[in-house]
Amino acid sequence: MSGRATAAGSQTSLREANKASVVGTVQRYGGLTQVELAAATGLSQATVSNIVRELLAAGLVDTAVTTRSGRRAQLVTLARRVGLAVGVHVGHRHLRVALGDFAHEVVAEQMLPLPYEHPSDTTLDRAALLIMDLLERIGSGLDEVVGIGVGVPAPVDTDTGMVSVPGIMRGWEGEHLGQVLTKRLGRPVLVDNDANLGALAESTLGAARGYRDAVYVRASYGTGAGIVINGQVHRGFAGTAGEIGHAQVDPAGHICRCGSRGCLDTVVGANALVEPLRATHGSLALRDVIARTRDGDPGFVRVVADAGAAIGAVVAGLGTAVNPQCVVVGGELAETGEVLLGPLREAVRRRVLLNQIAPLEVVPAALGQRAEVMGALVLALRSADVPVRVEEDVPLPEPDGPAEHDQG
Repeated sequence: MSGRATAAGSQTSLREANKASVVGTVQRYGGLTQVELAAATGLSQATVSNIVRELLAAGLVDTAVTTRSGRRAQLVTLARRVGLAVGVHVGHRHLRVALGDFAHEVVAEQMLPLPYEHPSDTTLDRAALLIMDLLERIGSGLDEVVGIGVGVPAPVDTDTGMVSVPGIMRGWEGEHLGQVLTKRLGRPVLVDNDANLGALAESTLGAARGYRDAVYVRASYGTGAGIVINGQVHRGFAGTAGEIGHAQVDPAGHICRCGSRGCLDTVVGANALVEPLRATHGSLALRDVIARTRDGDPGFVRVVADAGAAIGAVVAGLGTAVNPQCVVVGGELAETGEVLLGPLREAVRRRVLLNQIAPLEVVPAALGQRAEVMGALVLALRSADVPVRVEEDVPLPEPDGPAEHDQG
């Protein structure tokens, strides 16, 4: 082979690698300006501009004029025609499904209530039917779905898609959840713990965006945490990292569903919250506790504030070990606002080593109750196989004014 042919081949390989880098970066973040793409990929702005023009001509990306720091810029997103992804969040008492595109825009979404201790087969059947219903609603089909992400409130071995600790979700152990949904729908499925997915969403789209290291705390029927280190979710071996709901806080306390005694969940879980209030208020559910707390009922406020302090004490230990830049608090219980967040924040700050250079921030989740389903969506989108090759004979569009190269 001649040196000229080798050089041409090397140049072609380099161009394809650069295109793959641009597409992969847009896929990861959902949408970036060309200046941001250049910074994220290490390519020159001119190279990025040329690649974007090629991808635009091939229909792989869309562009739109946006504003960054008061200046016009060209926002680049993967095109809708590349495909859709599905996010599924299986909660303790609800099922939420969202369809979204590569710009992280949700195009259809629905939530259904679930009975107590719902079985896996029935719940996954409902999820599959709801996915089909949402696709039909927007005039799309399963062939447009590039992947499905599923979040469950239990530790998950992401290699197998199985709940990795017995007792946490009764009736769900031993099931290859991803395989079950793949058989029903014929699309690739990824399964993860819901707190991990909340962390992924908040670090990509929400309150932890821009932070390298963060912790997401999900306070709901149970309590869990998702840990982000250097921009990546840390799951630990077989997915048990961040299971703060099973940290012991009371050696003489009640037996937890995991089999241990005095876990945090036995103190701040839904059953523990309603128990001291039943004598004076009768039968209650977690939603009642949240509503009455927001109304300012002093008994409910006291219970939630105590829960915040207990969660904060455990999160402080996690914060000391991980040293995150911020702690984001989400889950149903976070709807009580500062009643929960204030004592939690105070407990964290009282126990974590003071850092004058970068003091630890404790903030509410920006995505609210949608954090977990959005994290499932992001997981599916990031894992999708996106084509990057561009046909050589595709005509390139003319540059569209000054926004083509970004203005800052």
